[in-house]
Amino acid sequence: QVQLVESGGGLVQAGGSLRLSCAASGRTFSSYAMGWFRQAPGKEREFVAGISRSGGATYYADSVKGRFTISRDNAKNTVYLQMNSLKPEDTAVYYCAADTGSIYVSRRVYEYDYWGQGTQVTVSS
Repeated sequence: QVQLVESGGGLVQAGGSLRLSCAASGRTFSSYAMGWFRQAPGKEREFVAGISRSGGATYYADSVKGRFTISRDNAKNTVYLQMNSLKPEDTAVYYCAADTGSIYVSRRVYEYDYWGQGTQVTVSS
């Protein structure tokens, strides 16, 4: 079992920055990959970024590449998403997720078996 709690969302103007955090508990944190996803109203949940168990490999959606950075601190059981140069189209509920069943980092929603409650990010123009 894994429990995930996100924090750090909020309202920011276009061009601004936010850092999301996701604290994990339960199963050994360094034993599973982590991902960030987002879901805007009326849209499907989509992959934003993923990170391997050690943090040595990271992956991004094309829409956020160069603006967002995913990282993890295995000593603190926490994964982060640094979001810079935010755009109104980044507005969504952001979720962190754990994939305990694979050694790879997946971009697919259904590969992740534990999810946080989500945190709202709103970017005003």
